[in-house]
Amino acid sequence: MQAISAEPLARDTEHRSRADARHDLLFRFLLRFCALLVLGTLLGAALSTLWGGREVLFKDGFHFLFSSDWNPVEDQYGALAPIVGTLVTSLIALVLAVPVAFGVALFLTEIAPNWARGPVSTAIELLAGIPSIIYGMWGLFVFVPFMASIEPWLNDTLGNVPVIGALFQGPPLGLGLLTAGIVLAVMILPFISSVMREVFKTVPARLKESSYALGSTTWEVVWDIVLPYTRSAVIGGIFLGLGRALGETMAVTFVLGNSYNITSSLLMPGTSISSSIANEFNEAVGLHRSALIALGFLLFVVTFIVLLIARLMLRQLARREGR
Repeated sequence: MQAISAEPLARDTEHRSRADARHDLLFRFLLRFCALLVLGTLLGAALSTLWGGREVLFKDGFHFLFSSDWNPVEDQYGALAPIVGTLVTSLIALVLAVPVAFGVALFLTEIAPNWARGPVSTAIELLAGIPSIIYGMWGLFVFVPFMASIEPWLNDTLGNVPVIGALFQGPPLGLGLLTAGIVLAVMILPFISSVMREVFKTVPARLKESSYALGSTTWEVVWDIVLPYTRSAVIGGIFLGLGRALGETMAVTFVLGNSYNITSSLLMPGTSISSSIANEFNEAVGLHRSALIALGFLLFVVTFIVLLIARLMLRQLARREGR
């Protein structure tokens, strides 16, 4: 009787095991398909821009990369000015946004009272949700006149300083690389500060309490405990903001000035890859359109290089932490 009753139970267990194996295989196939779909989409977008810009990339080659000439009338195109503008504005945004984001995250996790953390966090999230075109309109109608009023002071005070003086010499136009970099800094600030805040909250409280018990100040706790514990994630958040700045279009287009001249002054107008495409793509035909699509492919390349550098830095940090 026991053998007879145990046989249906064994068959039921075997059937359930086979069903679980099929479900696990299906789930694994679904996850692999999703991962390959993302990779395939990215690769397809990159190859399509490469193919669309083949007339310029394969014809002019390195001349397109290192030339600053941009004359659609004579079909002369160079990507150096948009590349330089993209990198310069993104670097300005990163230099300005990272210290402020670090201060905001530190304030919310270590210093702010409980009643202030909620409203400040909500305000940061609202900043992240504002469309980029709103930032561009604010920059054009509010921030550009403000910059035009203080640029004479920058020219008079910092323009004569050795080494960096050339960066702040120019007419008070308001439009320019510095203005675009500051607007980008305001845009990426919520992203970086949110990542830092969430990362700082993962530090075990007992580590900080132990440091405070030994007589450490708040700055010493942050420098010796919080930052070493969250170093890799903080760098990842910073490069996430940098990637956001590299691909920004509308906000930069409003305040950059859209000039293909390369100058050493941050007060002069410039251009970027995304703003060049946004301004000229509707009217572009033939070789002009191919040049703009080639700029899109170069933006893929620049973003990939930046993310690759971030990945290498994080891997190097992980190796040091493992020692």
